[in-house]
Parts: sequence; structure tokens; C-alpha cells
Amino acid sequence: MTSATDPQAVAPVPRLIATDLDGTLLRDDTSVSERTVAALAAAEEAGIEVFYVTGRPARWMHVVSAYVHGHGLAICANGAAVVDLRNGGRLVTVHPLERRTALDVVLALRAATPGVVFGVETTEGFHHEPAYPRIHAHDPGMIVAVAEKLLECPPGAGPGSGAQVVKLLAHHPSLAPDAFLSLARDAAGGLASLTRSSPSALVEISAPGVSKASTLARCCAERGISAAEVVAFGDMPNDVEMLTWAGTSYAMGNAHPDVVAAASGRTVANNEDGVAVVIERILRERAEGAR
Repeated sequence: MTSATDPQAVAPVPRLIATDLDGTLLRDDTSVSERTVAALAAAEEAGIEVFYVTGRPARWMHVVSAYVHGHGLAICANGAAVVDLRNGGRLVTVHPLERRTALDVVLALRAATPGVVFGVETTEGFHHEPAYPRIHAHDPGMIVAVAEKLLECPPGAGPGSGAQVVKLLAHHPSLAPDAFLSLARDAAGGLASLTRSSPSALVEISAPGVSKASTLARCCAERGISAAEVVAFGDMPNDVEMLTWAGTSYAMGNAHPDVVAAASGRTVANNEDGVAVVIERILRERAEGAR
């Protein structure tokens, strides 16, 4: 594994930077440092596109909406949505979790992990069961009696009708986060994509095959950008596929062990501007190579 100070750590001619937000680009107080803002602007000024790739829903992208430069698009909900940050977070593309599949996942997890509670992120907002914790007090969502009722298709309606399910969330009040993810994957991994990004026992569930990596790969293909031309950053298990796919990838100094194992390099922690450290090196090496 290389580090941010290793001469071989950075791809020679990157065309796109893909960065996670929480625990990666953002400091722990969810701010973006002046150093990082300057590095992002300098990268796009140099012709390197920047993509924010996050587990956050589009509704929570205000933290970086002021820093979009050349494009304004972001990948949200672990790859389930592409949004236009310049147009109020408008959904451009959705890779939905079919309601029938989401319902099957709920039933499987209820049987395997008693005590689990659910939240459902749809294209019309967030809904959750009464016992679901208010992890984000600023975004309480709408309470539903049980997730099963929300996920049932209305009589006579097709599986694609109504609001689309962007992401299903499952929370367990007592299991350890990694243990819960492992149990959830054993119970429902054949039905959907399961991952986690929270410090609590919160599993995030998307349609089969949907991940940060799958949607980033599509977006790059549309732009004629190969995986070898991408530099990616992340800190939690929901970043693993993206870091494995990218030609050059960095685990943050505060990263989960699975992320450290998946990445090709490592930088300093989010509170130390680890993303900016690498971007600055990329631009410095490009400038030196042009002389």
C-alpha cells in the first residue's frame, strides 16, 4: 500500500476525483475546510472533474452544493441516485429498489434479527417506523406503523407505480455494527445490496448490483473516462467497491479496516484535510511534469 507521500501514490494523469463526504471530504462537524475548498476548485480549474459520491440522500447535499464547479452532478444514496446540485438536488437518474424486493428484505431481516426497525427513503421523502432512532434530528421524516404497509403495492398498481424506493435502512438497537451487517448479508444478501456507513448498527440496502462503484462506472463511461483515470477517496464499508474499482484509491486515516484493505493508498484523516493533501500533490506533479 502506498501513502500520500509516496512518489508512486498518485495516478499520473487522473481525469476524475471521486470522493465520499462524511468522514472523508467533510470534517467531523460536517464543514468543508478552506484548504479543501481551494483544492477542489484548483482540480476543476486544471480540468479534473470532481464527483461527490455519498450514501447521503439528495436532500442532504447542501453541505457541498456551494462547491460544485464544472458539472453540478453528484452520486447519492450509495449509487441509487444521480442528482443535479445546481437545480435544487433534482433527481437525474434513479436505480430503485423494487417494492416487492424491499418487502422481502424486511421480512428476511425481521426473521433473522429480532428487534430490527426500518426506515424507507423514497423519491417523495423519508418514512420510518416509530422505534427507528432519530439519528438526524434535523430530518425526522414521516412515521409509519410498519414498513411492510409502506412497501406494499396499492391494489391494481404495478410494481413500478408510485414513489420509488431509493434506499431501505435497517437499524438494530443492540447488535454491533459489523456483526449486524454480517447477519443481514447472510439473511438478505441474495436479494439486494447491503452495506453500512454509520457508526451505529445501521444497514443501508439498495437494489441488487447497485453501489457507489456501479453508478460511478456508468457516469465515467458516459464521459469516456476509464477506471485507471479515477482517483477515489473513502472511509467506510460503503466505499469499498468504489475504492477497488478506481485505478488509484485512498483510505482516510480514520478509515474502517475493510477500507484500508481495499484501497491502493492511504492519506491522513478527514479532520486533517486528507483529500486536499492528495489533490495538492496531484496538481503539483502535473505542473512539474509540464515543465
